[in-house]
Amino acid sequence: MPSANSRADDYGSSDQLRLMSKIARMYHERGIRQPQIAAELHISQSRISRLLRQAVELGIVKTIVTLPGGVYTDLEENLAQRYHLADVALVDADGASGDVIPALSGTAATYLTETLATGDVVGISSWSATLLATAETMRPKNGASVDVVTQLVGGVGDPRVQVSANRLLDRFSTVTGARPVFMPAPGLVTDPAARRALLQDPSVAPALKAWQRLSVALVGIGSLTPSPMLRSSGNATDPDQQDKLRRLGAVGDVCLRFFDEDGQLVASEFNDRVLGITPEQFRQVPRRIAVAGGSEKTGAIHAALAGGWINILITDLETARRLLDA
Repeated sequence: MPSANSRADDYGSSDQLRLMSKIARMYHERGIRQPQIAAELHISQSRISRLLRQAVELGIVKTIVTLPGGVYTDLEENLAQRYHLADVALVDADGASGDVIPALSGTAATYLTETLATGDVVGISSWSATLLATAETMRPKNGASVDVVTQLVGGVGDPRVQVSANRLLDRFSTVTGARPVFMPAPGLVTDPAARRALLQDPSVAPALKAWQRLSVALVGIGSLTPSPMLRSSGNATDPDQQDKLRRLGAVGDVCLRFFDEDGQLVASEFNDRVLGITPEQFRQVPRRIAVAGGSEKTGAIHAALAGGWINILITDLETARRLLDA
C-alpha cells in the first residue's frame, strides 16, 4: 500500500494529513464516536466519515484480525478454497487418543443448531456413531423448526443395533422439531431383485418422497473397512466384497456408495443392492454436510471432496492439515 507521503498530493496539504491522522486516532484508538469528533473539531460528520475512509486508503489505518485460541478460520478458508466448499468447521481434537468423535460431535451439534432453518428437509445417514453422538449433543432451538428428517439409507438391521438407528432419527427429530420419516428396510439387500421389490413397497414410499425435497444431507464418510456400528448392523460389506471393491479402486463411501481416490463412483454390482438415496439424487441436495475425521479416514475424505460428494465439511484440525498437504 502506498505511504501517506507518496499520496499526500491526492489529499491536499500536510495539514489535511494531520487532521486525517488526528481524527483516525480519536476514532480508532480513543473510541470517540463520529458525532462527538465532529462536535469537538467543528467539522461535519460527513467529512469525518470521508476522512476516516481516506485514512484507510492511505494506510494511516490498517486493520489486523488476530484469531483467538481455538479458532481456525484461516485454515477453514484455505480448505474451502482448495476443495471448492461452501463452508468448513474445524475443531482441535488433540489429545483425543485417536477418538475424534466427541470433539467432532460437539462442533457439528453447534454448527447444525446455528445453521438449520425453518422448513429444511434433512436426510441423515442411518449407521453413523458420529452422527448419533452429534444428535445426542444437540439441544432444542427455539423459534426454528425443521420440517422433515428422514433416513438416506435403509435403517433396518440387526435388532441389537437397530435401536441406534432409530435413536438417531428420534433424537434429531426431537431437537429440531422435525417430523421423522423412517426407512423401514435394510440398507443392503441380497440381490437387485430384492431391492426392486422393496422400492415398490408402500412402507418405503414416504422416505422416497422426502428424498425429492431434501435441502440438507447430513452424512459420515466411510473408509473401505466398515465402522463398528455399521459392521454390527448387518448392512456392511463382508470381507469378500471389500476385496472386490478394493480391486476396483474403492477407498471410501457415502451412504454405501463407494468411490475411488478421485471421488468417482465405483461401477459394481454392489450398487444394485443398496437400498438408499442414489448418487444422482444425493448430488442434487443443496447442502451436503459431512462430519468425519481421524487419520484412518483422511484418504476417504479427500476422495469425497475431490469427487464433489459433499460441499460442507466438519472435521478435526489435523485431518484438515493433511487434506491441505495432499
